[in-house]
Amino acid sequence: MECWILYDGEAESSGPGAYEVRRFIEAGKRQNINVTVFRPEQFELVVTQDDRDSILVNGQVAQLPDFILPRISGHVNYFTLAVIRHLERLGVQAFNGSETIDAVKDKLHTQQILAENNIPVPATMLAKFPCDTEIVERIFDFPLVVKTLVGTHGNGVFLCETKEKLEDIMELLKETKPDIQMIFQEFISYSHGRDLRVFVIDGEAVAAMQRTAQDGSFKANASRGAKVEQYPMNDEIRQLAIDSARTLNLDIAGVDILFDGQGGYKICEANVAPDFRALESCCNVSIADEILSSIARRLKKQKGDESVFNFPTLARQQVS
Repeated sequence: MECWILYDGEAESSGPGAYEVRRFIEAGKRQNINVTVFRPEQFELVVTQDDRDSILVNGQVAQLPDFILPRISGHVNYFTLAVIRHLERLGVQAFNGSETIDAVKDKLHTQQILAENNIPVPATMLAKFPCDTEIVERIFDFPLVVKTLVGTHGNGVFLCETKEKLEDIMELLKETKPDIQMIFQEFISYSHGRDLRVFVIDGEAVAAMQRTAQDGSFKANASRGAKVEQYPMNDEIRQLAIDSARTLNLDIAGVDILFDGQGGYKICEANVAPDFRALESCCNVSIADEILSSIARRLKKQKGDESVFNFPTLARQQVS
């Protein structure tokens, strides 16, 4: 079985997503899945009615894989989406698919989809220039969260404690990046510097961790040094994460959940290519093995092959 990973970094580096790519390569060897890593710019997209079994990679014809795993560490640009779409139209399944990636990378669109399906989310508003802070103040209490529409690892997320600070930020953005897209979001004070990351694979919540900021920040990203520890999922957390992933059509999801202070939870956001280094450091799970075995099972079931890949013991071993 052949798997291509689309990754925008160097697998042997210490950059975002590199650890995860290496883990997929290791897991592939255990499961007899040949994992090859490509950068999106290595592909040439040629639309033709003739050859539907191959694609140009580094200028050479390459036979199509059984599936692809998009693992883009930053912003998913048009070219990367075009590569994924092209492969999908040639019959290659992507986990996650291009339509899902395109929808979920937009944080406002994500909140709209979740809210439409009665999944609890913080109140969210699209920002515009000039910013009418009077309207914002009528909708939100301060402090409030300001986010760029697209971003990962806590980048482009700010906390505005007062109306005056909001006005300062919006004035700065107006002068420096007037075309930037921002959202305002309700600040869930009870979850200040603390949240949950639940990893969902093919409709199953396989592990959860609590992230706690160590520097007083309201952002609890593991990539920013937050403390991580395994978190026992109750039925509500598990079902909320599963419902969120299903609603967003995510085969693989990192669902970020906030504590609402009233015994319930709200979905902060969902991630289409979630890192799992921190999760594996505190939970008894091999995420890469879980993902590959889940995909292999699905593909073999589609082909009517009942002798599926299944490595439950291996996948649940503690990762050092």
